[in-house]
Amino acid sequence: MKIYTKTGDKGETSLIGGLRVPKHHIRIEAYGTIDELIAFTGLLHDQPVDKSSKDTLLLIQDKLMTCAAILASDCDDCKVKIPVLLDEDVLILEKEIDFMEKTLSQINSFVIPGGHPVVSICHVARTICRRAERIVCKLSEISAVPDIVLIYLNRLSDYFFVLSRKLSIDFQAVEYQWKPKL
Repeated sequence: MKIYTKTGDKGETSLIGGLRVPKHHIRIEAYGTIDELIAFTGLLHDQPVDKSSKDTLLLIQDKLMTCAAILASDCDDCKVKIPVLLDEDVLILEKEIDFMEKTLSQINSFVIPGGHPVVSICHVARTICRRAERIVCKLSEISAVPDIVLIYLNRLSDYFFVLSRKLSIDFQAVEYQWKPKL
């Protein structure tokens, strides 16, 4: 099978189920943003982080692929089997967050991203995740989106934030808390 099909040369693409839509369609924007997040999660995975984080990041990439497949399908009886996202996938993120938070100090202000390149990549992933969540939320206003997708993205952005704080400690980076001048 060739990588290029030429079917998208006029600015349209097909959803799972066969429906053709413009490449700027909000559904394409939604799963395209998740694709971007998958790539940045891979970049984070490729950094010198601990094995447990690497394993979780690989699992997250798998679940994000599932989210993208769900969002790319626009059919009730697709001939292709669509993977599912489960409540337990959210619970895995929550357990990881809870485990990491045990080692972190309390914060009472916003954190300014930075301090170390790996920490910054975490924050980029977090902000892309938030953007994906906003786009999927907007899509859900015009088309059915399983609630679990929004829940997973919401929890995932929290995971990236807590991971950024943990990695700040691991890499002995300064964590800059925002102190607004009032």
